[in-house]
This record gives sequence, structure tokens and C-alpha cells, in this order.
Amino acid sequence: AYAYYLRGLYNFNRSRGFLDRFLPNDTSQRNRGANLDSYKDFGEVIQQFPNSEYAEDAARRMLYLRNNLARHEVHVARYYMQRGAFLAAANRAEYVVQNYQRTPALRDALEVMIDAYGRLGLEQLEGDARRVLAANEDSGALIPDPHDLVEKPLGLRIWEFFELDTN
Repeated sequence: AYAYYLRGLYNFNRSRGFLDRFLPNDTSQRNRGANLDSYKDFGEVIQQFPNSEYAEDAARRMLYLRNNLARHEVHVARYYMQRGAFLAAANRAEYVVQNYQRTPALRDALEVMIDAYGRLGLEQLEGDARRVLAANEDSGALIPDPHDLVEKPLGLRIWEFFELDTN
């Protein structure tokens, strides 16, 4: 159990550089390879050693990583929107809807789908995405993003104002 957990921790921290420890940034905008590796490693801990002392922490880290991976896909979809690749953006957002349900990124993914389908003139798909978003809002199924629930520190607000961590 310890070996899988340690490997998961290594991969969890692998995508972070020296400056990431001191400067605020959005880790979901980084390469997702290390996050995927870490997710798999922590999954091994939970699957093979569910009663170990590391299982609870591994489960928490997996939840964080899953949310982070979903946000990464939304960042890519928004990048495609900025580039005018609306079909690619819609496909990325649809991937989030299909594979990362019950994550805070779901709302953003549906909003990207609505915008992309609207720009492509695909009114039926745009309407479908609007209905899915409305149904999820009405049922309370959308999970709030924890990043939106707390006041951001001054350094992070300045960082975002100057768009230092955008594509």
C-alpha cells in the first residue's frame, strides 16, 4: 500500500515546479499526464488496500485530481473557443459531461457547449445543452466550485487580473 501511495504522491507533485510553491496558479492548466498517473496510483491504493491507513487520503486526493482533470478539459475547450475551433470546443466540453459528471466543471462545460453549438448554428444541440443545464440547475445537481466559495488572496487576484496563467 505504501509503495502505491508514495508513487501517487510523487506523481501528484510532479507537475508542480519550484515557483508553483510560491506563486498562485491554476494547476488544472498544466499538463494532465502527471495528474492521470497520480489518479491511477491512488486508485490502486483504494482498490487493493481499502483498509490501509493511506486509503482515506488517497480517496481525497483522487477527488481533487478528478475535479482538476475536469477543469483542465474545460480550459482546453475555452482555448478552442478563443481560436474559433467551435466543434473541437464542443467535443471537449461533451467529454467533460460524459466522463466527469458530479464535478464543479460540469456547469462550465455545458456553458461552453451552448456557446459552441450556437456559433456553429446547431440550434437543436444548443437547445439540448441548455435543457440539460437548466435541469441540473433546477435539481441542484451542479456542484459549486470550491475556488468560487472563498475569497481569493490579493496575490491571486493580481495574478488573474494580469492573466499570467492563461493560454
